[in-house]
Amino acid sequence: MTAPGRASSTVAGLRAAVSEDFDSLVRLLEAAALPTAGLPSTLADFFVAEHQGQVVGAVGIEPYGRAALLRSAVVDPAFRRSGIGHALVRRVLDHARDRGITELILLTTTADRYFARFGFVRIAREDVPRAVRESVEFREACPASAVAMRTELSTT
Repeated sequence: MTAPGRASSTVAGLRAAVSEDFDSLVRLLEAAALPTAGLPSTLADFFVAEHQGQVVGAVGIEPYGRAALLRSAVVDPAFRRSGIGHALVRRVLDHARDRGITELILLTTTADRYFARFGFVRIAREDVPRAVRESVEFREACPASAVAMRTELSTT
């Protein structure tokens, strides 16, 4: 049973994001004080969690060859600790594998322990692939204090 004021992950559906989700995603990111710079308006390679027609979570990747940047992992506060974030991250990891991505990078100021659950390990920023380092999020949106993390993905 879900605690009062908490939403159950079973009532939120996951789906591929569409461009019409852009404004909802920006609102979620801004409310969580997460960067929106460089967010692609098409939301290609992004997924959302939806509850009663409202976007309540999202995550995506920005591919750079065989490497990709995981970005915009966010869940509405009313839906946190419901399994939605976990389901979104699992979905985007599967999607990255399906796309042939072998290395997934992320930057975080607060969620390094969370992403370690999915096999991400801390790395030095200079060890991030050059193409990813040149992304808007890496160059402009995330502070220099953000932790860089990487996981290797098997595509077999």
